[in-house]
Amino acid sequence: MKIRINDADADILLETEKNVGEILCALESWLTGSGHRLSGLCIDGETINSSAMETCFSREIDKINTLDIFTSSLPELIAESLFCVLREINAYETATYEEKNQFAENWKDSPEACLLAEQCPDIFSWTTQTFAGEGSGTQALRSITEERIRELQDPAGETGRIQLLVSDICTRLEEFSLDIQTGKDSRAAETVNFFSGVAEKIFRIYNILIMEGYPVKEIMVDTTPIDEYISEFSTALGELLAAYEQSDSVLVGDIAEYEMAPRLRKLHSVILNGIS
Repeated sequence: MKIRINDADADILLETEKNVGEILCALESWLTGSGHRLSGLCIDGETINSSAMETCFSREIDKINTLDIFTSSLPELIAESLFCVLREINAYETATYEEKNQFAENWKDSPEACLLAEQCPDIFSWTTQTFAGEGSGTQALRSITEERIRELQDPAGETGRIQLLVSDICTRLEEFSLDIQTGKDSRAAETVNFFSGVAEKIFRIYNILIMEGYPVKEIMVDTTPIDEYISEFSTALGELLAAYEQSDSVLVGDIAEYEMAPRLRKLHSVILNGIS
């Protein structure tokens, strides 16, 4: 039996494998290590759809001439799943009342939902709530889904596009202590939420850049390896949120102005320069 992966002949020596499922199990660790996942299967020119996959696994290899295995990178698969969310939003908006009652449960059983539950649990949760008639509505879900797709399809470009956003939130962090002192509690709360969202976005883009093969893990922040710098950043972020929840305005102001603002500027700057 000839085995091909993404249309290229695969140098795979079969040992004890007797069926397609055993071959795929043997390949699973290699796929995971390469940052890819199985995205399609074709046996003797016949494409195997998802409903026939379980039956396909039991097919004996001595009765197969050619096994074509197709893989995609994890970012590609996540982006594809997010595009499915956009299509499902359109379907939900035009669905009848009766159809909407089952929409969330039906969506949760889809392969796209399973992948998002594993890789993007916040999007999975938000989508499920929206399709259950809860949350902020379909327009908010569409907006955040489109943003995540931009991050996946063009992480380098998205890093550059948020430069003004980073500058704005850093300025607000430097003004955080004054906002608290002058009774601007709503602005202070908004700043905390705004900052958390921007920091999470930078972390997401950093991880996507790694999956896409950018050498960002080699970046040094002054004399500190970037992974260590991010770990320190995350620790400081946790301290900020804890102090804010405890209403320790003095500590919150100090951490925001002297720790988080310069750290966020530096982190974004070194990633942007590292991929330029």
